[in-house]
Amino acid sequence: MTNPELDPAGPLDDIQPTATWTSSRRRFLSLAGLAVGGSIIGLGATGCGTAQTGSSAGTGGAKGRPGASGDTFFVAGFQWGPPTNFNPVGATPQWPTASRQSQFIYETLLRFNLIDGSLSPGLGKELQETDDQTLTVALQDGTKWSDGTELTADDVVYSFELGKPGNVSTNYSSVWTYLDSVTAKDARTVEFKLKAKPYNPGSVKDAIANVYIIPKAVWSAIGNDKITAETNLKPIGSGPYLMDKADQTQVALKRNDDYWGKTAFGTPAPLAIVHPIFKSNNDGDLKLASGEIDASQQFTAQIWKMWEDQKKPVSTWLKDKPYYLPGNLPLLIFNINRKGLDNVLVRQAIAYSIDYPNIAATAMSSYSDPANASLIVPTGYESKFYDAAGVKADGWTFDADKAVQILEGDLKAKKGSDGIYVLPDGTKLGGWELITPTGWTDWNTACEIVAKSAKAIGIGIETKFPQAPTMQKSMQNADFDLCMYSYTGVTAASPWVRFRDAMDNRGVPEAGKTAFFNYNRFSHPDVPGLLDAAAAAKSDADAKSAYTALDKIYREQIPVVPLMYRPLEFYEFNETNWTGFPTSENPYAPPMWQGAGINWMFKIKKVGA
Repeated sequence: MTNPELDPAGPLDDIQPTATWTSSRRRFLSLAGLAVGGSIIGLGATGCGTAQTGSSAGTGGAKGRPGASGDTFFVAGFQWGPPTNFNPVGATPQWPTASRQSQFIYETLLRFNLIDGSLSPGLGKELQETDDQTLTVALQDGTKWSDGTELTADDVVYSFELGKPGNVSTNYSSVWTYLDSVTAKDARTVEFKLKAKPYNPGSVKDAIANVYIIPKAVWSAIGNDKITAETNLKPIGSGPYLMDKADQTQVALKRNDDYWGKTAFGTPAPLAIVHPIFKSNNDGDLKLASGEIDASQQFTAQIWKMWEDQKKPVSTWLKDKPYYLPGNLPLLIFNINRKGLDNVLVRQAIAYSIDYPNIAATAMSSYSDPANASLIVPTGYESKFYDAAGVKADGWTFDADKAVQILEGDLKAKKGSDGIYVLPDGTKLGGWELITPTGWTDWNTACEIVAKSAKAIGIGIETKFPQAPTMQKSMQNADFDLCMYSYTGVTAASPWVRFRDAMDNRGVPEAGKTAFFNYNRFSHPDVPGLLDAAAAAKSDADAKSAYTALDKIYREQIPVVPLMYRPLEFYEFNETNWTGFPTSENPYAPPMWQGAGINWMFKIKKVGA
């Protein structure tokens, strides 16, 4: 996820009215064959390049999908509105060109693995650490663009330098805080020189795993002042698929039969990938259960009922609860400059009041354990930094009696006639709104539980669910009382980047101006030094020491409260038509649609083939 992933499409239900997908998959294959025109996005050339060759999905029938090609793979949950552009360096690129999405069109040098934090080969072979300030990546043999031209180290250098201050503001420009230079040592080798201060190899490695490499010949022909506005409707990438058609109902890709990576990775079995654009989660749920969708990345309540009750061949990474691996921490974010919420004891009382087990069971359908009082995900890659003893000693859990004790004993608050506590100085602990985007169903439910929990102890919080762009603008400008949103999930730079997001005020504008992290403008004098120490740590033990100190400050100040553990992506699939997906029992790839997870595309097989 960029940091933060302010995706107007949203991770759950869509926030724009769209055409409803028809019940038959035939509709999408016929649309994919339409000539450009009418309401279909005109996928004209955006720069230079020769014709790109790709496979046709064909029209043969397939088991379980009348009229649809058996060689077409259907996905859902990544795109929640009509696509407007496929510009990977734009503000709001659409699937599959947005940051941290499946590398079907654009690829990165290396690919992040959620499970162990490793970086596997992509366009590059491996990461070599020549010394503390030098990282080197050699390109794979034969890398080329979909127009047939060679992909070289110059393209890599151009892609990174495009985001350098003074060029174009991109979602990865911040890496230049830690990068001194990116140079081509030769046509096939790229060298990254890190700054000695501030020193942050984790953030540079995260960029290496997430910056899409784009063709210099195409993008350098566009003025820097126009690049972010470029729609790039016929993208020239290096990935295994090409853009075919896109409109208000779908995005359709076709296989690139001249893909450079056949030797390195193999040939993906699907001739085409189609992403229908649904109006709601419910549409996607029905199609996943029926086998009309093969893979999905969306919140599906009680997904286990698909195989336990409906006997459908649907699966997730884990066979039993929690079904998914945690990769993110949706947070309750306090506006610490609001009267009443500026008091850490009030924030602590709210933290104790929240029914975390209910959020895990209800809002998250038991896909999450109750959230702990830490900014570190306690399992998986980040677990080595988790301070369980510290969380137990000075953290909080659901305890309404403890919340009332803080209010009445520590704060000397008294209830008014409306049942809401009032502080001795007359500050009423209520009248506050908790906002998160409308239609993000699991988050909406979590917010309702927070509000109900607070009301039960005498704190007045009401929920309000605006459209995502409206909510995000209020959040970024600190124009809110409380909000629910995520900072950065598990990446090659976590948990450092999450502590930065929640607690570091360096580079954060004042309230009223747009911030891209630290939405409540929290600050603490010890945080910058500890963050720098964690980033520069030479060992996991040294890093954990810094993170433990940061987490202790976090629990003392409580600028945010974790509400649930959410998967980095919802990883779910139906094997009616395709089989061989990775699972915890067959872990040849991590449960990710992005990064190293793309290996599934080269391993799955058509049922009956």
